[in-house]
Amino acid sequence: MISVLHNIQEFKSQGKKIVFTNGCFDLLHLGHIHYLAEAKELGDVLIVGINSDASVSRLKGENRPIKDEKSRLAIIESLKMVDHAILFEEDTPLQLIKTIIPDVLVKGGDWAIDEIVGSEIVLAHGGVVKSLSFIVGYSSTALIEKIKKI
Repeated sequence: MISVLHNIQEFKSQGKKIVFTNGCFDLLHLGHIHYLAEAKELGDVLIVGINSDASVSRLKGENRPIKDEKSRLAIIESLKMVDHAILFEEDTPLQLIKTIIPDVLVKGGDWAIDEIVGSEIVLAHGGVVKSLSFIVGYSSTALIEKIKKI
């Protein structure tokens, strides 16, 4: 993580616009891909915070995550629109946002701006907070339910 944070300072010194988002990304689906591509269009560098396994379990329940953190991190890092992915242990990425101070903070369209963790920090530093579009019918929970019926 230290090298990623060093890169962030370098990007900022080059005047690049940094976009940050976060999530569990347990079962990657079309909604995630669409949302990450839309996030990347808002800046030069897209950084994605990934909840650790312990964090996902606390947030989603004892049967989650389906995929371990190492797998989820590698999958997200492999996407062409993602420049960096960072694992975090807390339930929210607040500390990460305080460290990065992104120019743009985004979440999926199912989040209201005032519910987005770290929004007040980004806005206080002159940044932008956005709730991106949401593709109805795509969610990890729905996918899990569908698999259970097989």
